[in-house]
Amino acid sequence: MELRVEAKVEQLQQTADGSNQYLSFSLGGEEYGIDILRVREIREWQRVRTLPDTPVYMKGVLDLRGTIVPIIDLRSRFKLASAEYTSTTVIIVLAVVKDKKQLMVGVVVDGVSDVLNIPASGIRDAPELGNCISARYMSGMVTLDERMVILLDVDQILSPEELCVLEAV
Repeated sequence: MELRVEAKVEQLQQTADGSNQYLSFSLGGEEYGIDILRVREIREWQRVRTLPDTPVYMKGVLDLRGTIVPIIDLRSRFKLASAEYTSTTVIIVLAVVKDKKQLMVGVVVDGVSDVLNIPASGIRDAPELGNCISARYMSGMVTLDERMVILLDVDQILSPEELCVLEAV
């Protein structure tokens, strides 16, 4: 018991020294991270209600305790190869800010991995990646234990116009 308390205190001290926590997840064989303060919930994949005349990356909507949450497939959004949803596929419900207003959006990912403590000094600027994922979606990149993690800016995953469409849902 005492060891767990000490480990928790050490973890809190690490985050108090200027590092940020990110939820890491996999998508198409790559590892990504999102600011954990933006994560509202992680849910196992479940069928969603599809909507007509929506972009291909919009899987539909989910009723989350009375709140209608639009669900985005990040593979489709980032123009990655499609994959079958499996038992590890999850929906990460995020708080996205548009015009100083908070919206809830769910993103479908292959699976969640871990919570990472990343010092601000370890985050590098996002490079322009050509036809791959646009740098506008990224807040930076970090290398941890010889693996590269792409940090996403959740407010940039959808354009203001796309957020307006989702807000109307």
